[in-house]
Amino acid sequence: MSSKLRDLLNTEPILVSPGVYDCYSAKVAEMAGFKLLSTTGAGLVNSRLGVPDVGIFSLRDNVDACRMIARSVALPVSADAEAGYGNAATVYYVVREFESAGVSAVSIEDQAIPKRCGHVAGKNVVPLLDMTRKIEAAVAARSSPDFLIVARTDAIATGGIEDAVKRAKAYEAAGADVIFPDAVRGADDISRIVDAVSIPVRINMGFGLRTRTTTPLISVAELRDLGVRWVSLSRILPAAAIRGMSEALRVMREGIETGTLQERPDLVADMSDIQALMDYETFFDVERRFVTCPEGEGLA
Repeated sequence: MSSKLRDLLNTEPILVSPGVYDCYSAKVAEMAGFKLLSTTGAGLVNSRLGVPDVGIFSLRDNVDACRMIARSVALPVSADAEAGYGNAATVYYVVREFESAGVSAVSIEDQAIPKRCGHVAGKNVVPLLDMTRKIEAAVAARSSPDFLIVARTDAIATGGIEDAVKRAKAYEAAGADVIFPDAVRGADDISRIVDAVSIPVRINMGFGLRTRTTTPLISVAELRDLGVRWVSLSRILPAAAIRGMSEALRVMREGIETGTLQERPDLVADMSDIQALMDYETFFDVERRFVTCPEGEGLA
């Protein structure tokens, strides 16, 4: 899968990766025709622990979740390795853990620990040398050169675009395969980063379908024209799930309170949809081949 991701970056005009947080969301994105998935650290910690994304999601929690997601789909998956869970020495082992989990890339950010969501106030970044050493350790740790190291910088919020450009150049020199400036403020920030490096640039469009105060909504076509090679939609699926579940339960609650029957197939998937998504047919085929009835006859 790692070589597949590198091939996609080399051949596709632009890649779009929805942010997935469980096997349901991963399979839905795969069925929708996307070629790449990226885990959302915020989505994982919010959905699995029920707490804010403020740096308390453990390495084991993260790797275990990514392993389940990666094996549930036939697509490359990029994992969010937070700030590397420590210094350059820990990053070395963190990269090995994620690579063994079956993902195709990891993003490592230059936030100080404890880190927080890239679009929340109060971020701090580590010294430039500390992050370049993390990237060097990550590159040295991977067993395949096709396993991509994505260097994320949150420096726009702390030191402005000049610091982010300086860091992007340094991270490329340290061996990063992709540069990921988070919380960009618009097209000018993006152009500055794209012009500063020769490796692919990844941009986070968050919700994908609505703007936010930290980053304006820019179309994939415009991002491609700006030279961006990879667009993350980190929040689109968690946000859509929250909205969808809230609406279904609101309608159900309304029916309970009014005593009326609510027939709303537009709000919930059919059982056949779930079975198709989870590939029940493969299990049924295995069952037919290997499981016998009590009477000793194969299943029909």
